[in-house]
Amino acid sequence: MVTGASRGIGRATAVALHREGAHVALHYGNGKDSAQATADQLGERVKLVQGDLRDPAERRRVWAEAAGWRDGVDVLVNNAGAWLPSEIDDADAWRQGWEANLELNLLAPAELCREAILGFRARGGGIIVNVTSRSAHRGDDAEHLAYGAAKGGLLALTKGIARSYGKENILAYAVAPGWVATDIAAHLAPSDEMLHSLPLGELTPPEDVAEVITFLASGRSRHSTGATIDITGADYVR
Repeated sequence: MVTGASRGIGRATAVALHREGAHVALHYGNGKDSAQATADQLGERVKLVQGDLRDPAERRRVWAEAAGWRDGVDVLVNNAGAWLPSEIDDADAWRQGWEANLELNLLAPAELCREAILGFRARGGGIIVNVTSRSAHRGDDAEHLAYGAAKGGLLALTKGIARSYGKENILAYAVAPGWVATDIAAHLAPSDEMLHSLPLGELTPPEDVAEVITFLASGRSRHSTGATIDITGADYVR
């Protein structure tokens, strides 16, 4: 199952996984037309699953629907998320920003991880790939402090899962992209000066992130469990 798969990294990941022979439960929130277009493009071995991951009941329903499709899920890709502001000068906006970021960017993937672990135990193992951010390492800007904190929490969760459940053949990885050429970046309209400042002179294509996720999902690098793969075009190097 790939969450947030109607566009950007999620869509590219669903396409890459399908190319490798996977049956893909393609989750989407609001992008019905885009999700349907992707499903139509891929043809067989695809199931659309709609749900608002900000709602705990919806999260459980989404998992149950995806798992019920083929008697279980082998790989969970937690991609869905949003770069939500947390305005510091307004107390209400600050609180709402933190609540929104924690709900979507940390609690939703955490609950799906829990469902996955319980399901993987019955199946003899499985793989989780969580999409975090370079913000998880370096923090984010003043308007997005809560986003960076939520992604940092998701990164810590991934490491904890890998350390706690490896003996049950449950593997967990994180990928931490920088600026990716998605609709968010397009909305910000990156300047020539910004692009020139990037070592590769361009935003990271979603397909680059998708290829790394697809490799991790293959199970061909078991002993990388717990690792975080940075995909920033050397814009942020640890």
